[in-house]
Amino acid sequence: MAETPKEESLFDAPPMGEQERMVEAILFASAEPVTLRELETRMPHGCNPSEAVAHVQRRYEGRGVRVVRVGEAWAIRTAPDLGFLMQKETVEVKKLSRAAIETLAIVAYHQPVTRAEIEEIRGVSVSRGTIDQLIEMEWIRFGRRKMTPGRPVTFVVTQEFLDHFGLESARDLPGLKELRSAGLLDNRPRPGFDAPDDEDDQEDVIDDQAELFED
Repeated sequence: MAETPKEESLFDAPPMGEQERMVEAILFASAEPVTLRELETRMPHGCNPSEAVAHVQRRYEGRGVRVVRVGEAWAIRTAPDLGFLMQKETVEVKKLSRAAIETLAIVAYHQPVTRAEIEEIRGVSVSRGTIDQLIEMEWIRFGRRKMTPGRPVTFVVTQEFLDHFGLESARDLPGLKELRSAGLLDNRPRPGFDAPDDEDDQEDVIDDQAELFED
């Protein structure tokens, strides 16, 4: 029995070399990191943005700029060792207050964290203006509500925060033990939790905390 000839697709994907050029153009022109989903919606039907990104990333290895992952997105950024060349181009819009810096650090290392927990860790109240400033800067955002009485809202860091500090995820922040030994982080455990003995126990605490929240 003769085989039925395969119907040719009306949407043949461009060659991978052309897909690489498309990804490169999109990332270069975008001021914000771009997700694979966003790349897929912009590129022709049948393209493989994930593979194309991997090719572009390898092509930029050792160059003045590189393709980096920021959270769940991708961006073209200056190579870390050449960052000093950009110093004169940096514009300082405003400085963070000490309260804002402390609040941001607490959110980064204890997320998802409620306002009450931030205040307990700091030992002083947190003004609404401090929270609003960090949200306006898009460095923190509202997270999931905690499954406790009153269901208080929590705060987490944003992709913009990770991008600003060149981090792939919040797990790339310096370890808690390093910060505590340097006196930069309170030795007290999070409210309602016993202090873990080692880093493995810290991971268990993080996993246990996930059960206290819902989307």
